[in-house]
Amino acid sequence: MAEGLSLWVGKLSDLVKKVVDTGPIRNVVNWARMYSLWPVNITTACCSAEFGAASGARHDLERFGVLPIGSLRQSDLIVIEGTITKKMAKRLRMIYDQMALPRYVIAMGDCAMSGGLFHDSYSIVNGAHEFVPVDVYVPGCPPRPEALEQAIIMLQEKIRRSKVYEQG
Repeated sequence: MAEGLSLWVGKLSDLVKKVVDTGPIRNVVNWARMYSLWPVNITTACCSAEFGAASGARHDLERFGVLPIGSLRQSDLIVIEGTITKKMAKRLRMIYDQMALPRYVIAMGDCAMSGGLFHDSYSIVNGAHEFVPVDVYVPGCPPRPEALEQAIIMLQEKIRRSKVYEQG
């Protein structure tokens, strides 16, 4: 009986994915993801001061739904700030793998984007994109809090346009 039902309906998980990725359900899920970004920031340089300023009362990232959290397994956004060494890259990938799905990455500052001032050093990784997929880049050395706000808005737009169940 159940076998006949699965032939008629199809695979139940495929049916659920198809229903959720259409219309209002997709909009509600993406709205919830857009306005509940829980970042963990990996700090190795001066960009952390700008992240702190952006989290403060004047810029208030919480109005965009960004609420810093201490647990990696509950966070879904990683903000990479500063120079990344080859030893740090392995640990950063491990942190990325422990995060909840779907997960997003913001590379903040020239050092996280391309190695910055130290790009020609033997121990520096030339950008976070070499070991984790980066969703939004924030240029500057260090970037202003307004640039981080713009990156959050760009990431929210990307989330709004995405499917609930991405292929891959």
